Amino acid sequence: MPKPIVAVVGRPNVGKSTLVNRLAERREAIVHESRGVTRDRSYHDTDWNGREFTLVDTGGIESVKSKDAFAPRIREQALAACDEADVIVFVVDGTCGITDEDEEVARVVRKADKPVFLIVNKQDNPDSESDLWPFYSLGVGEPRSISATHGYGTGDLLDDIVAAFPEEHEEEEVEDDGCLSVAIIGRPNVGKSSLTNRLVGKKRSIVSDVAGTTRDAIDTVIEFEGRRIRLVDTAGMRKKNQVHEDVEYYSLVRGLAAIDRADVCVLVVDSTVGVTEQDQKLAATAIDRGCALVLCLNKWDLVDTEQARDRVVASIDRRMAFASWAPYVNASALTGRACAKVMQVACKAAEARAIRMRTSQINAVLDAIRETGHTVVRKNRRLKINYATQTGERPPVITFFCNAPDLVDDNFERFLENRIRAAFDLAGTPIRFKFKRKDQ
Repeated sequence: MPKPIVAVVGRPNVGKSTLVNRLAERREAIVHESRGVTRDRSYHDTDWNGREFTLVDTGGIESVKSKDAFAPRIREQALAACDEADVIVFVVDGTCGITDEDEEVARVVRKADKPVFLIVNKQDNPDSESDLWPFYSLGVGEPRSISATHGYGTGDLLDDIVAAFPEEHEEEEVEDDGCLSVAIIGRPNVGKSSLTNRLVGKKRSIVSDVAGTTRDAIDTVIEFEGRRIRLVDTAGMRKKNQVHEDVEYYSLVRGLAAIDRADVCVLVVDSTVGVTEQDQKLAATAIDRGCALVLCLNKWDLVDTEQARDRVVASIDRRMAFASWAPYVNASALTGRACAKVMQVACKAAEARAIRMRTSQINAVLDAIRETGHTVVRKNRRLKINYATQTGERPPVITFFCNAPDLVDDNFERFLENRIRAAFDLAGTPIRFKFKRKDQ
């Protein structure tokens, strides 16, 4: 059966993300003293006494009169978490009593026909039970004091949460090994969340014209043309010297971690701007980490002249010359144009990344190169490649056994790569070369 879901809700800055990290026993949710750090809902798998479940960290629910531009959409994300949850954990701040925003959250929670645990957080003195009496007026059950920072009361809370789960039924376990991980990366405000929402088919991430709206890396599993795909919507990554806020720094770290565990990176580029230096660096980061790479030229519907289109293509040729093998798709997340094609190209790039090339086929390419006589000669030394074989995958690694590996330079390596790519379907994936002496 599916894992039970526990939604952690409350107004901003009451310690929801700290509690999620404490219950999950991992520092996955971003924690900061600033108000409203969490915006989208994020999922964290954990277990207690052998029972696995999923914690959902949500943004702080604010009053409907709030002037925060993100408040309505944060509220929408939190309500979606409550709808899908089996258990709701309502967190309040025990150091400042009940606020209007707490009462607003209580009204939301009371409408959900789910087990609700009222948690009075930041209670570092376990004996001060008298502080709990005012919270009975919220009308959502018996309050219990905990300290998410120090861990006081969290064990008993987990016992009661697990006891409230629906009865567990034995079902055949479905293996998730074939799930393809696709990270949506790019600069701030290029349309990553819009593309993710379009592919998911619902508002999974908050979308706004304000740069830096997404702060966590948001995972969503979808099924595309019969294949399970884990989409990861990442925060926009700026140049490191432009990252001034702690929260943005943590978002950058989460984005890099998402690239580390991705099979394919879809680099979303703003077509009205073209490929920038930062896009170039993000592509290089994905390649260095061994990911397949696809470019999504988003907002193509706004590029309405032939000259503008030529400028975009010219920026690709200029900035992406080091990854000319990376395919690109002209798309629009706003209208839905070619969004499905982005996933089709990403899946094809993943297949290229997992390719197994037969040794005989690789050596047939080498035979053709030998016939041309093209090699490296330095002073009285001449490079001779005896044979080659694939020694790794995801991405493919080819090892060449030769007489003098030190003779191989960048130009000859590029020449070899072009010949290998011409012989095999490797569009979208980087390839690695190793050169060893024949006797090694």
